Amino acid sequence: MTTLLDARRLAVAQLVAAGVPGAAQDAAVLLAHVMGVGRADLALLAPQTVLTAAQATQLAAAITARANRQPVSQITGTRMFWGRAFGVTPDVLDPRPETETLIAAALRVPFASVLDLGTGSGCILLTLLAERGAATGFGVDLSQAALDVAQANQRRLAPQAAVTWGQGSWYAPVTGRFDLIVSNPPYIAADEMPNLSPEVREWEPHLALTPGGDGLAAYRAIIRGAAAHLMPGGWLMVEIGPTQGAAVAGFCADAGLCDIGCLPDLDGRDRVVLARFTGDISPHDA
Repeated sequence: MTTLLDARRLAVAQLVAAGVPGAAQDAAVLLAHVMGVGRADLALLAPQTVLTAAQATQLAAAITARANRQPVSQITGTRMFWGRAFGVTPDVLDPRPETETLIAAALRVPFASVLDLGTGSGCILLTLLAERGAATGFGVDLSQAALDVAQANQRRLAPQAAVTWGQGSWYAPVTGRFDLIVSNPPYIAADEMPNLSPEVREWEPHLALTPGGDGLAAYRAIIRGAAAHLMPGGWLMVEIGPTQGAAVAGFCADAGLCDIGCLPDLDGRDRVVLARFTGDISPHDA
């Protein structure tokens, strides 16, 4: 017989022994998950509450997985982003709080259509469509497994959203022009990969983390093709690594985009580069 108090103590001890940072918090999240309650409701349960055999088995498996540094979100299957619980798997990046900087920036400009390149879980695209109910979207990813996750999130979180999904590299499956192009592309340089936490380096898809080399290849491709896929007056917004602002802004300038800016996240680090396309659509491009 395992009580809630005993289970929590044992879980924390196992995670501490494994060197997991934030062991007490992770233990509480995983315990709440197996008990089928929220974090706040977990505190309302009596310490002597007895776990069922199934709950005890599930908790043991969850703690073992976390001790092996699997991200909590992959164990529970969800991650909160902009107030919504997005489904996640090892096939997609874990939605991160800093990416909400991109959401906030996008919601400050008008758009009726949005293209999300490298959509992953779909957290950016689906959040924007949920916040702008009349807008339409196009989500692209090279990975079909990632698109499967994004489509599952759409069915659960935004079933009424008008979305087209396309598999391929950047603009390859895309037709038409958009008021807004957004992307959180792979941007970690090859020599930075060994320094990532085990949760990221060993559990998240490398395809979505790094393009190799200097980490800037995705921006070169996205920005080079932006003018051909933006409506006049449309915006391009991309998440960046904290040291990449000047380089990515330079790519935007070279591509003829204007009103180029760099926005910080809540920690004050450069996080989003944005730029606007003002050119007219020629008959050839229309």
